[in-house]
Amino acid sequence: MVARVSTIAFQGIEGVPVEVQVFLGPGKINTHIVGLPDKAVAESRERVQAALHASGLALPGKKITINLAPADLPKEGSHFDLPIALGLMAALGAIPGDALAGYVALGELNLDGTLAPVTGVLPAAIGAHGLGKGLICPAECGAEAAWAGEDLDILAPRSLIALANHFRGTQVLTRPQPAVRLPGADLPDLADIRGQESARRALEVAAAGGHNLMMIGPPGSGKSMLAARLASLLPPLSPAELLEVSMIHSMAGQLPGGRLSDRRPFRAPHHSATMAALVGGGLRARPGEASLAHHGVLFLDELPEFAPQVLDALRQPLETGECIIARANHRVTYPAEIQLVAAMNPCRCGLAGEPGRGCARQPRCIGDYQARISGPLLDRIDIRIEVPAVPAFDLIQPVAAENSAAVAERVARARAMQKDRFETLGEGKAACNARATTGLIERIAEPDAGGLQLLRDAAEKLKFSARGYHRVLKVARTLADLDGAAKVGRIHLAEAISYRMMGERVTSAA
Repeated sequence: MVARVSTIAFQGIEGVPVEVQVFLGPGKINTHIVGLPDKAVAESRERVQAALHASGLALPGKKITINLAPADLPKEGSHFDLPIALGLMAALGAIPGDALAGYVALGELNLDGTLAPVTGVLPAAIGAHGLGKGLICPAECGAEAAWAGEDLDILAPRSLIALANHFRGTQVLTRPQPAVRLPGADLPDLADIRGQESARRALEVAAAGGHNLMMIGPPGSGKSMLAARLASLLPPLSPAELLEVSMIHSMAGQLPGGRLSDRRPFRAPHHSATMAALVGGGLRARPGEASLAHHGVLFLDELPEFAPQVLDALRQPLETGECIIARANHRVTYPAEIQLVAAMNPCRCGLAGEPGRGCARQPRCIGDYQARISGPLLDRIDIRIEVPAVPAFDLIQPVAAENSAAVAERVARARAMQKDRFETLGEGKAACNARATTGLIERIAEPDAGGLQLLRDAAEKLKFSARGYHRVLKVARTLADLDGAAKVGRIHLAEAISYRMMGERVTSAA
């Protein structure tokens, strides 16, 4: 007789059904796990044996073969402990085999028979729901699994004994409830910024259209402060976006207590981050910072200090909205629709262009430093601005500045206009202007006669690439949305082109 238990293997954030088959037969006393298990799965043999012994069950003196089907799919992770243990318990008669037929199980076992939390429970719960089955997971993961649907049958025991008692009818496991992450400290407010009116305007435009932004200025000019306040301007995640973001964070083990939040992610990796840390990879192809910032902000401070090959690895995610990690035997894709915000000094010493101060190695210092950013990456940044140092007079006699709530209202109105427009045109997949396709943006951002002449002259003088041309149109469409205008005018194109000219000056300086 073969006992069968369903579980999940992960490919990116997608769950692939796996069947754990347990066979007890004659032969040399031993336990074999087959089906392309990795080291963590192979070691589950020892954990399962100890956990069953601690639960009062002893393995029989027979040859035990455990097959993870399909056999040609690589199996990774410690979450196979629980389905293997349940298969053995069913084969021994400790649990009715037919009781497990309606469930997908995953979880790690401690040596004392208790269950330890694992990553990827939310994608597994969604996969089980799609198969029409319930889910068995550790108690610490129950609140996370409960978000997959109110009609999903979830068992979240603390130990193997509690699960066995539930199936025998001597103990009833209650269904866990979804948990919400309590709001932490208030986000930094834009009212804290002194001066920097042009930078505040660019930040608002970037938030309204989801545009990539780069700020260049001397040390202490407020670039990092501005970037940190972008999160307070962005609208909350929609239910569909919340589910996608939570699935990625579940795979990375970054959902403490299974609690979800509708705040958009804000990730700020250090400039020593490797390529695998930024775009994903490693031994088990985990999501990187770009995917963890999905539907949110990826802030790269000190941009030229990142390794050039690491920065260039972002070119594909910025264009396609996904990180593709290729291995010899499989291929993993993680979503990565990010808003890139970068900050950098004008040169290594940071003094170039400062009134009254000079760089000893100009212009070589500027050229060498800015040349670390490749042209193709720079071409994908819609808005480039200078952030000059704030005079001490502005700090001594501050002027009351607009707070984040007021700006966020305008951003929300602009985003609502974009959403309605895309749904009317049947392009609901585009969440903001920055994500519009080239054909779509040419339709919705067609300029008037004066704007068309200005755009033609600017494109000829500044030598816009095809990507640069369309990104100017996207920014201009966002500026028109902030003004509540149905038509893109000359004034909107003029401001959008001015944001692009900064990049041309950087390129020429390099």
